[in-house]
Amino acid sequence: MTPGEVQRAEEEVLDRARNGDREAFGDLVERYQDTVYTLAVRLVGPDLAADVAQEALLRAWRALPRFRGEAAFGTWLHRITVNTAWTLRKRARRHAVQPLEGDFEDGGLRPERAGELAEMRAGLGRALCALTPGQRAVVVLRDVYGWSNAETARELGITEVTAKVRLHRARLRLRTLLEGSR
Repeated sequence: MTPGEVQRAEEEVLDRARNGDREAFGDLVERYQDTVYTLAVRLVGPDLAADVAQEALLRAWRALPRFRGEAAFGTWLHRITVNTAWTLRKRARRHAVQPLEGDFEDGGLRPERAGELAEMRAGLGRALCALTPGQRAVVVLRDVYGWSNAETARELGITEVTAKVRLHRARLRLRTLLEGSR
């Protein structure tokens, strides 16, 4: 195949993917996954690279209908990967867990602390189940997955203001439920 034929073939696959053809997008993923992963390794290191690559490809799928073709698909995907890497690196730093002194003995978690953590996890699970489905969805997308208000609103089909209000009310309700369970 000549370079022109290769470009036309990719444009055809890209058009099909833009129109929701998952198989066509799968072809694009096969073509670019190594490039995306390699870039992610260079940006965030091997520990976070697989998450970055997966998230970047997911974001590309969601944004594909808005791809205008002003740049090559590979360039556009490169930009998404870079943005995703910075976002996930920042989130990883923000959510890094630092063990508390005295919680470990002989390389393992002290049994008392392990029990406390299990109890806290169970209480949080019960509190999340007590929220309305809309509140629970917003809390999970924002606080667990770290999505922005705009991404959360778009995914749930609500306005950004509604997403913010639900999140605020859900956090207040969670606080009340968790404080009541102590």
